[in-house]
Amino acid sequence: MSVLTDLIYAGSNAVAGLTEGAVNDAIEKYGADQSISFGDTAYFLPTIYAATGVKVTTLGDLPACVGVMKSLISNKEDLGEALNAGLATAVGAEIIEALKFVGNPDPYADEKGIGFVSDPIIRSLGVPLVTGDIPGVAVVLGKADDPAEAVKVVKDYQSKGILTFLVGDVIDQVLDGGVKTGLELRVIPLGHDVTAVTHVVTVAIRAALIFGGIEPGNLASLLQYTKERVPAFVNTFGPLNEVVVSAGAGAIALGFPVVADIDLGENQVPGALESVLDHDETVKKSLELRNIKIKVTEIPIPVAFAAAFEGEIIRKSDMHAEMSSHKNTTCEVVLMKQKDEIEDKKLTLIGPDIEGEGPVELPLACVVEVAGDKMQEDFESVIERKIHTWYNYMEGVMHTGQRNQFRIRISKEAYESGLRLKDFMEVLYDMIINDFDAVVDKCQVTFYTDKEKAAEILETVAMPKYAARDERLESLSDETVDVFYTCILCQSFAPAHCCVVTPERLGLCGAVSWLDAKATNELDPTGPCQIISKEGCLDEVKGIYPDADRMVNEASHGALEHVTLYSIMEDPMTSCGCFECICGIMPEANGVVICNREFKGMTPTGMTFGELASMTGGGVQTPGFMGHGRHFISSKKFIKAEGGIERIVWMPKELKDDVAPRLNKTAKELYGIDNFTDMICDETIATDSEAVLEFLTEKGHPALNMPELM
Repeated sequence: MSVLTDLIYAGSNAVAGLTEGAVNDAIEKYGADQSISFGDTAYFLPTIYAATGVKVTTLGDLPACVGVMKSLISNKEDLGEALNAGLATAVGAEIIEALKFVGNPDPYADEKGIGFVSDPIIRSLGVPLVTGDIPGVAVVLGKADDPAEAVKVVKDYQSKGILTFLVGDVIDQVLDGGVKTGLELRVIPLGHDVTAVTHVVTVAIRAALIFGGIEPGNLASLLQYTKERVPAFVNTFGPLNEVVVSAGAGAIALGFPVVADIDLGENQVPGALESVLDHDETVKKSLELRNIKIKVTEIPIPVAFAAAFEGEIIRKSDMHAEMSSHKNTTCEVVLMKQKDEIEDKKLTLIGPDIEGEGPVELPLACVVEVAGDKMQEDFESVIERKIHTWYNYMEGVMHTGQRNQFRIRISKEAYESGLRLKDFMEVLYDMIINDFDAVVDKCQVTFYTDKEKAAEILETVAMPKYAARDERLESLSDETVDVFYTCILCQSFAPAHCCVVTPERLGLCGAVSWLDAKATNELDPTGPCQIISKEGCLDEVKGIYPDADRMVNEASHGALEHVTLYSIMEDPMTSCGCFECICGIMPEANGVVICNREFKGMTPTGMTFGELASMTGGGVQTPGFMGHGRHFISSKKFIKAEGGIERIVWMPKELKDDVAPRLNKTAKELYGIDNFTDMICDETIATDSEAVLEFLTEKGHPALNMPELM
């Protein structure tokens, strides 16, 4: 093992020397008081903060960190000690990368990579990671001897939904090979310098802080979390120099195995560092080392089908065909039928296909009919909402909207590959039978692209069904249902967190409604959504239910004893970290501020979204702070115990405009207030507390006259 440890130490010492020199040069140039930050994060320099608890904010904080880094390099002939030296390399890489941001807020502007990955991006990845849409995280670095081999490996990961980060010259090789990159396609170039690998390390480390509730400075728990809960691994291409080997040792220390494409001989460490010379085996071996099992849905269509394509954008110039409600009749509707009313896998197109010179513009009325012994009418809308996801899994297809207001674009490349409307029907049939097999026994799909037929379907079938569903949803309230549901989908990342899903409170990620939870329970009775009895309610205003306490205590493995469903101040519901919004009290306004994760500015609390969000998450209860979904804002149960929506005093304008119709309706029904959102401040009006108070006073905001929150 001496050759391997010697390489690790050589790299670690080299990085330590470079880091120390770079820090000294920066202090000499800018001064010790010069601020240093990656930008959109509440976790300072995340690796240092998580491992030591030190909040690096200025260059003057760095010499001590360099000292800690050097102390990790013992140069002892022991693999465990050498792996610690690998962690030192990770710290050094973080410092070197952070120094790039001093005096330059966008040092990657001229790079093909993105550099630092912000907190909001990590939070947005939480849902697909916990649901398995992103089953793992690959780090591909170096330069392949044969660029086609790197392209093949990356495309294989993409087809499996793996989130893939690229570091080094492999970025150019992959781009030249025609692989589309970007966060929305889950292939993300970071940077050409090997130190850019730290931006993957900080993703894993912040996952521990955001979702796992790991306390900064608890290095042992941090390493345990990344090893057990972050399904990451590393592939290296080409020769390994000392710095790459040392960086690989840091990855291994975090629990991420490394697969190299050169013969390491006796320097291999089974399960942690292995050689795979045949690139046809690289992906298979990497997934095995992290015990990642991928359920591949084979659908007979001429384009790739994977979650990695869900965010693909089809520009008008790249479009062959479009079905858009802005120009033609459109609707998508799922209908429950009796078994004898439909023919299984009958796929019918009534009207023209998308053949011909583009751009082709057509109407599209999509009618999906399903039957099954356990099928319920409530599940129609659950299946219907999945159409959006499934279409977007098709390479070269973009779907936005729902119901009778949607747009589908098909790229020229997908059309030339042979994609036709029958393939869309094939996707719907296969995915419904695959994902909803517990309730659907038969399915048939009919597409209407004939103008008159499509209009007839919209008027006589779709719109009446939408109206009936809306009436049903309007009647659903926490009072009118017999049960609530738990949701522990996020426990793979946040083991102490448990959502309680009610008709008036969706899961905080915004992705799980009460109907979704009900359907999930029917599909998998022992799965993540379990029934909560409403019997014996102790407090209807706060939302205290004995069975909710029991189920949450059980689901959180004893971490929580009590939870209230409608309070932000007393035993609030926990958060995992992937919430759409964060709500926090603003004592001087006697109200609450709401911020969505897309907002990058400062709030009147003096904190950004990330800083607010760092106050909760990881399954901890933090009175005064609460993660939640967008739709909960307009709920009649929103912080009901503290007075409800009248407490809302500020939110970003984009969020305010989005929720305004529903929030104004609730305010009118509950309090007789017209246009309540006009009373709510936003960043275009004020962000400092004094100016916010002036605005609220001018508007006569009700929060100012309510009982004190604190």
